[in-house]
Amino acid sequence: MLDQLNDIRSDWTVDEVEALMRLPLLELVSRANMVHRAHHDPDDIQKASLLSIKTGACPEDCAYCPQSAHHKEVELDREKLMNPAHVVSLAKRAQQAGAERFCMGAAWRQVRDGEEFDNVLSMVRGVRDLGMEACVTLGMLKPHQAEALAQAGLTAYNHNLDTSPEFYGKIITTRTYQDRLETLAHCRDAGLDLCCGGIIGMGESLRDRASMLQVLAGFDPHPESVPVNALVPVEGTPLEGQQKVTAFDLLRMVATARIVMPKTRVRLSAGRSDFSPAEQALCFLAGANSVFYGDVLLTTPNAGTGDDVDMFAALGALDGA
Repeated sequence: MLDQLNDIRSDWTVDEVEALMRLPLLELVSRANMVHRAHHDPDDIQKASLLSIKTGACPEDCAYCPQSAHHKEVELDREKLMNPAHVVSLAKRAQQAGAERFCMGAAWRQVRDGEEFDNVLSMVRGVRDLGMEACVTLGMLKPHQAEALAQAGLTAYNHNLDTSPEFYGKIITTRTYQDRLETLAHCRDAGLDLCCGGIIGMGESLRDRASMLQVLAGFDPHPESVPVNALVPVEGTPLEGQQKVTAFDLLRMVATARIVMPKTRVRLSAGRSDFSPAEQALCFLAGANSVFYGDVLLTTPNAGTGDDVDMFAALGALDGA
């Protein structure tokens, strides 16, 4: 059984992934933990900090996102692209607080060559000079832009699939699933690591969740990082009335992702602040080994840094009697 669980496969079917996700929860977590320990140090949980370097006025119509220009009722302060030196200073502060990876997000549909992109390249170089991993999410890329990011030292490019191919059209109409896959291909061709995951709690079915994981697990090699986001409903967006997912929903998603992508970093991302330290600890047991670290994720709340310090201290070994 263990040998089968540890196989690195890119030929999972949706039926197979869904069958895993439907297992009795403790059996699923047990299997995921075995896979996790075979491929990772269970005490290694990467801390990544995320900064919005350009906020709001995005032309995409993603139903979950407060940064979309389509959602007129969302209260959000729009901000132009930040100064590179300021961004690097914030990265240094995050590093001093314990972050190992610094992620920068710009609310763009696609990258355009010019001064703003050049400034992003400067940010990447500055973050790498600190000795941190650097990740950006900037929307769609052309091949030469992916290559420029790689030459600047970028570690990884984040470009989430968000959901299954079947459910995607109910969430986004301004960009196709194939658009997303093409950007990911450009990044892989340029030698960049992929950070690619999705969101649960948008009204999708369990099979949709399995289908998204099947697409991710079909990449060869698998994405180096898979963020698992729980929807944070924001007033003024089309999904403002969605019921929040439970810890058990999140746990099934994390455990299944770990089994089908054994070597990937599975990252607890948006929505983590809704779950207790004990619930998050179960996710770490099931194979999550990275978190976003800091008080805000782009424009939504995150678990506070102080809370995380306490949680990781509690998860560590006890000294003395």
